[in-house]
Amino acid sequence: MRVVGIDPGLAACGYGVVDADGARAEALSFGCWHTKSGVRRELFVGVVALVERYRPDAVALEESFVGLDARGALSLGQVRGALLVACARAGVPCAEYPPATVKQAVCGYGRADKHQVQQMAKALLGLEQVPTPTHAADALAVAFCHATAPALLRLAG
Repeated sequence: MRVVGIDPGLAACGYGVVDADGARAEALSFGCWHTKSGVRRELFVGVVALVERYRPDAVALEESFVGLDARGALSLGQVRGALLVACARAGVPCAEYPPATVKQAVCGYGRADKHQVQQMAKALLGLEQVPTPTHAADALAVAFCHATAPALLRLAG
């Protein structure tokens, strides 16, 4: 199964592409889009290009925590909307996972810190170096989470 993972963000949006066959998984690509405030088109175009290039079976997004900042929540919702529309337009199914679920799947602990997620992404995906920035590591983790999840969990997404 090939999965594009996305860690949505306002200024930095991480992405990662993972191929998995059972318990074996490898990273095909990862990185981070950096955008100016208010620019959603770049992310839309970036996801469309990523989906066209890698032809994933699914896209998995990490759910976002925004706290009490209503303006930030609205802006992040617009980013997420642009990402979801890009996937829908390409006909690729999307799933969303809470950060704790992703961390549990990758680190075995739902409250793992960013450094632990980076280290486990490196180990689980056979990377030579720790994936950076942390947004890219988070995107790889959410892709790994979806790609290796039991089928029933993927359906519940």
